[in-house]
Amino acid sequence: MKLDLSRLGDWGQLPFFANVLPGIEDALDRETREILPPRGSIFAALEAVYPDDVRVVILGQDPYPTPGHAHGFAFSASKETRPLPRSLANIYKEMRADVGAAPKDADLRYLADEGVLLLNTILTVPAGQPKGHAALGWQMLSTQIFARLSDGPRAYLLWGGVAQKAAAAVDSTQNLKIMSHHPVGMYGNLNFVGSRPFSRTNDWLQARGETAINWANK
Repeated sequence: MKLDLSRLGDWGQLPFFANVLPGIEDALDRETREILPPRGSIFAALEAVYPDDVRVVILGQDPYPTPGHAHGFAFSASKETRPLPRSLANIYKEMRADVGAAPKDADLRYLADEGVLLLNTILTVPAGQPKGHAALGWQMLSTQIFARLSDGPRAYLLWGGVAQKAAAAVDSTQNLKIMSHHPVGMYGNLNFVGSRPFSRTNDWLQARGETAINWANK
């Protein structure tokens, strides 16, 4: 089954979609397990914020493997998700400590309107098997996205070694790169806590004459 690319805007011009995606589509067609997120949501993050509107990139690894959670935005989950995924609970804890508030539910899609791209390096996962689609080639898309975004300064929130390796080519002299451990499990209690990624990003944006991100959707 061909994935719908009609809502990708300028992202659709990336060579990935002509050269790499057909092979991934074939692999997904052969997949016997449930694919998450649903096919219509795989490119949701890119559909929600086009290249020229991106101000901040938050880079995740792959979608939540629990059915009903993932909807195409890194770290975000459906409003009904209870309890919060561990990584998101730690993100909200840090957000409250950093900017004084956090969203009321798991849905972070509103951040796209603020120019925040919530991007996973791997865009699909088999239900119940984290990293189960790591070998399909999705990572080539994030590489091309970073190259496309190199036309101007952006802020990159890179949590964990996978994200930091994926964005290694992002120029730290032109862009803000905030790096810490991944906000999940025991690592959420190391240098992610107290790293103040949200206020630091806003300080950087405002120093450039841009508006701050409304992180907590207040």
